[in-house]
Amino acid sequence: MSTQSYLLLSLPTSIVKTGHKDDAFDAINSHKTSSEASLLPFNIPDFKIGTLDTLVLQADELAKLDAATEAAMTKAADVLKSIFDGNEIRISENKLVNEKPFQNYLQSFTWNRVKYRVERPIPDIVSILKSEIQSLDEDIKSKYSNYQSVKSNLQTLQRRQQGNLSTRSLASILKPSHFLTSEYLTTALIAVPKPNEKEFLSTYETLSTMIVPRSVFKISEDPEFILFGVVVFKKHAAELSHKAREHRYIPRDVTYNENANDEEQAETKSAEQQADKLWGETLRLARTGYSELAAAWVHVKTLRVFVESVLRYGLPLDFVSACWVGKAKAIGKVKDSLETQYAHLGGNAYGRDKKGKIVRKDDANVAELAAGTMGGSEYTPFVEYLFEVA
Repeated sequence: MSTQSYLLLSLPTSIVKTGHKDDAFDAINSHKTSSEASLLPFNIPDFKIGTLDTLVLQADELAKLDAATEAAMTKAADVLKSIFDGNEIRISENKLVNEKPFQNYLQSFTWNRVKYRVERPIPDIVSILKSEIQSLDEDIKSKYSNYQSVKSNLQTLQRRQQGNLSTRSLASILKPSHFLTSEYLTTALIAVPKPNEKEFLSTYETLSTMIVPRSVFKISEDPEFILFGVVVFKKHAAELSHKAREHRYIPRDVTYNENANDEEQAETKSAEQQADKLWGETLRLARTGYSELAAAWVHVKTLRVFVESVLRYGLPLDFVSACWVGKAKAIGKVKDSLETQYAHLGGNAYGRDKKGKIVRKDDANVAELAAGTMGGSEYTPFVEYLFEVA
């Protein structure tokens, strides 16, 4: 599954003499370095700005929500990967946003004015997004946990029926005739590795006291073990089990139940049906959850760009937003080119080295700038967010 890199950014329209958004967009597009990167328009609605203090607080809140939403998306994608056992084709078919691949959704993105009304204050919109994202994340985790629990139980039941005679269920093998019913005597079951068969047959009578001589009999065998029955006095059955382990034989402590096989088959069938049901429910929830989380993530990033643009460029609002998409290397080159061209927008945070190359100054002033804008992230000369989606 290929991973695409995205560089979501905004720049003031003053980067061009005309101050027109279309011209500013063309100026940004002129930094294209290869056919592996393309620039998409990214329209941002006009939100209610509120006070500067509110915007600063929301910048930090949105940075946290951005990271939380990405983590929730990753979890939903991991659930899909687990559901389809790593089948990349099936995973891709279900990792859609509004029935589209992520890039197509981003390319045709418009703000959802029904769910997130732009006339509401930004803190209210952020609160709605946060509640929605947390609910989706919790629902997916809960459903997947239930599915994993049922799946694990089913695998345990299946292993019990498919292992060798030292571990598997003996319900389908044992018969009433294998067990001695007496007040003082009982039948002990011992799984013996095949290479040790002769040794066991020649020494079993001396493994412990009170073993009935010549009472051994073979019940079943597989490629690794032979299951024997041995008659022993009940009071010494525990001693026989202990001695058997010392000789690396495997005592099987089983109480015969004529209905055991039917009960195990019914339990396994029930677990299979429950696992199939939960598989379908988990798939539907993970698929829907991924779509809604990815859409919410783009809305969160839209708000981040808007808030940071207001904090960075001030009023009146006059900036152009766009999104580069492509291979990581190509996007990295575009990012470097843009930062070099528009380093002056970063003010004193940027300078030039002895060779004239633009460099960022790592000092306390830059740290203050990062704390006041960009939601506490690394300070850049203009608003930009680099992210990847597989």
